[in-house]
Amino acid sequence: MDFFFQNVVNALQWGSFYALIALGYSMVYGVLMLFNFAHGDIFMVGAYIGFFIASGLLAIAATGVIPLPSWLVLVLTILIAMFLTSFVGILVERIGYRPLRNAPRASAAITGLMIGIIL
Repeated sequence: MDFFFQNVVNALQWGSFYALIALGYSMVYGVLMLFNFAHGDIFMVGAYIGFFIASGLLAIAATGVIPLPSWLVLVLTILIAMFLTSFVGILVERIGYRPLRNAPRASAAITGLMIGIIL
């Protein structure tokens, strides 16, 4: 019986994950009218940025150079990671997608896949 409920929870978890991905793709296509396969990779880069910022701030706080409470480390990590990740998104749009606004849709889709691989 416990095995059944665990499988139900796992199925709901994976189903919601797939639904979130599908919603992301459909929203991006609905707004930009091109397939952007790199938006998940931009989120991944944001997670790495947040990890390195948090590690650096925690190292600074642990050495006592600047005494930072843990809530301030969290807030600073979120704010700085959001700023830097938005900068990455702007760079991807300006370098990768803006030159392809009038190109065929296949070119933009291939570029999105390549940006995802690069990121």
